[in-house]
Amino acid sequence: MDYDPVKDKFGGMVEGRYWPTRLFFALLHLFFLRAWYVRKAISSVLKGKQGSIRVLDAGTGFGQYAYWTAKRFTKVRVHAVDIKPDYLERAKTFTQQAGLDTRITYSVDDLTRLQASGPYDLVLSVDVMEHIEEDEKVFANFFRVLRKGGSVIINTPSDQGGSDVTEEGGESFIGEHVRDGYAAEDLTTKLERAGFVIDEVSFAYGRWGSLAWRISIKWPMQMLNKSFFFVVLLPFFYVLALPLAFVFNTLDLSSKNNTGTGLTVVAHRP
Repeated sequence: MDYDPVKDKFGGMVEGRYWPTRLFFALLHLFFLRAWYVRKAISSVLKGKQGSIRVLDAGTGFGQYAYWTAKRFTKVRVHAVDIKPDYLERAKTFTQQAGLDTRITYSVDDLTRLQASGPYDLVLSVDVMEHIEEDEKVFANFFRVLRKGGSVIINTPSDQGGSDVTEEGGESFIGEHVRDGYAAEDLTTKLERAGFVIDEVSFAYGRWGSLAWRISIKWPMQMLNKSFFFVVLLPFFYVLALPLAFVFNTLDLSSKNNTGTGLTVVAHRP
């Protein structure tokens, strides 16, 4: 299953339009449980920090986390990088429309050869590391650009069915991933080898979150991959699905999951 092409179609539909893009971001934050966990982690790391705060959004994609962080924390300046220039151009346009272009900057950058110099107070990596083979090079680069005491937040699928690997075929639901997911011990060990100290490990998409994922993301994506004309049916589908997904996501976030298909690790540079 190719996930990015469907996502890109929706991104293209709102490209260059301020309010549709804001709505698109709001829907991404609502539907994707990882966004709930990531925003919680960002708030925990940045809460109470004094003075100017620099954040590197490493693999910004559409730029929704750069936008949310800059809006939520007025002292934050975000440098957002991605390997895809078209994503960055879309994000730049929206940032200008939102009046945040003095606080969010963008550049094309390869995380395995990171050019951004820092020092940063926080490096954020969401839904990125499962796409990169040379992950330890990336972690070493994150360590290099962080100031002492700075934090890194890594959010990625876990190996407990991350990317929604099927029991039948063992193939990833997300065709663009180079690995199906990380074992928590594997990810923390690699971060420690880079020099980090682990602060928190949490699992998302436990019992309740996995159910919300199937209802609100997987089934609609499967329909859209068959034909994008199914988009006209989505509003009717979500009238029923959205309230259920919201309740299930809330239950997941409030639970202490011992395992799950999503993994968030927070660490710091000593």
